[in-house]
Amino acid sequence: RQRLSPGLAGERLCSTDEATAGGGTYTRHGFIFSSLAGCLERRSEDGALPVVSVVRDSESQLLPNVGAVVTCKVCSINSRFAKVHILYVGSTPLKSTFRGTIRREDIRATEKDKVEVYKSFRPSDIVLAKVISLGDAQSNYLLSTAENELGVVVARSEAG
Repeated sequence: RQRLSPGLAGERLCSTDEATAGGGTYTRHGFIFSSLAGCLERRSEDGALPVVSVVRDSESQLLPNVGAVVTCKVCSINSRFAKVHILYVGSTPLKSTFRGTIRREDIRATEKDKVEVYKSFRPSDIVLAKVISLGDAQSNYLLSTAENELGVVVARSEAG
């Protein structure tokens, strides 16, 4: 295993004449590139070209922390909150999803008492939110969309 430069997805690894592209890589213009940051692995099999792949570090699971902006998908809503799955922290995709909750009072910065969850979110909406408190095994991360740059970024209307 050879460690790639930290955080360098898109790093040129070798020519397609030297190896075959494996997981975590892609080919372009006769070269193999890394599609994610991690460790480079070369496996040779029976005289054929070695297979080059990039694997993520299994021990470095990124966790949402307080103040982080996260991208999440709305799973369900009711009159008091929206349940979401956190998919990204900043621009980094998570290996496993975390559950989050956006409470009614954390949807908007003003007129919090007039907010209706049903008019703010729909299941399958993609939302940018900020982590306001950490979750644990039993509870979810508490999230807020009460800032100008936060809120629904991708949505589908009832008509499709």
